[in-house]
Amino acid sequence: MRRGAGLVVLVAAIGLVASACGNGVIDKSTDGVPPAEATGTLRVLLPSFPASTKGREAFEKVVEDFHKTYPKMKVEPDFATYNNLNEKMSTSIAAGIPYDVMVTGVGWVQPFASKRIFTDLAAYGVTPDVIREKSIAAMIQPATYDGKLYAYPLVADARAVALRVSAFKEAGLDPDNPPTSLEELKVAAEKLTKRDANGTITRSGMDLASPTGFRQSFTTFLASTGTPLYVDGEPNFDNEKGLETLNWIKSMINNVQPYGQQNAAQQPLVLTGEAAMGIVGGAVDCTDKGIGQANCDDLKFFRFDSGKEIEYVGGDLASIGSRSRHKDAAWAFIQSLTQPTTLDEIAKLNKKLPAYKDAANSPQAKSNPLSKFVAEGLPHAINENSPPSNWLEMRGNFDIQLTQAVLGQKDPAKVLANLAGQSR
Repeated sequence: MRRGAGLVVLVAAIGLVASACGNGVIDKSTDGVPPAEATGTLRVLLPSFPASTKGREAFEKVVEDFHKTYPKMKVEPDFATYNNLNEKMSTSIAAGIPYDVMVTGVGWVQPFASKRIFTDLAAYGVTPDVIREKSIAAMIQPATYDGKLYAYPLVADARAVALRVSAFKEAGLDPDNPPTSLEELKVAAEKLTKRDANGTITRSGMDLASPTGFRQSFTTFLASTGTPLYVDGEPNFDNEKGLETLNWIKSMINNVQPYGQQNAAQQPLVLTGEAAMGIVGGAVDCTDKGIGQANCDDLKFFRFDSGKEIEYVGGDLASIGSRSRHKDAAWAFIQSLTQPTTLDEIAKLNKKLPAYKDAANSPQAKSNPLSKFVAEGLPHAINENSPPSNWLEMRGNFDIQLTQAVLGQKDPAKVLANLAGQSR
């Protein structure tokens, strides 16, 4: 409930922006002031640096580079996570103390840009055409609203599917010819599921990577049928393909995977052998500090294809707050943040891919077999496509209502109709 409440607060806070006076901001504007003379505090909100010694060291390198241009300005970081990003942004907006730089995710930029929370980066010479030459294609549409660029792509969070070779052979399945369509996946997952004498699942046939919320899984599986979640801001899931996809997910939960299943580390279950097949993130550590080479050798990767081969891709994008009094300095900070070596480090820290143009040849892509696989799959990228302006609220609605349908608490067709209505 905490996440849902945060979304509601955020929507309400955005409504206050037009009338808020920004009384909490005490810095004078540094825009137009020579960088070497500018003073004040640059407030930065970002989930891109993990709460670790390495994460903080990587951030300090960005600050050091920024200080080459703005030596007298202080940088005040707020190391958010995607679990509390909503609350932090809504609180800053309501309090009239805006962040100067905000890093958000795919699907966030358009709602904020439509409410004039973010600044059009054309003022700094960055347009969709310019970024097309600098960034991977998968991240351009999520950074764009109404033909203008409101965010600079940092890293891409790509997903794939993994299978255990040994489990496939044990079940009489061919690991070199993995299932890709929804129908094939269900047949294989049922064969791969192990149960004890009481019928309790002891090894899941497939990890849908959706312990208690099915928004991303639904989006992914639906897209594999060639059906994007939204088209030009209009819902595209209240239809035959949407209902088939939701009913398929319902047929999998508590059949090939227990509802709510996750391990203590919240890592993909297929990597540890707790599932024979499953959705995985964008990297795997094959060293002894990770899952080990033997485990890696037992893995093969593939992509969903129920008519269209797809790869779900999210990511981090950096924007300048429209009410910032330090927009020029904020842009300079984003320039430091998007140095290729910095993006490489962020990618490694977060098990993602740098969003620069040649991501397929990045150090991260070459460091492990899973990153190499997802980097090669970036041309197949999908996400929510073009969500409506109330998407931040809809994210929570999807997770709640799809779960109710999957658990048999509500009729799937009515749930999709309701979500479609709420999207308009």
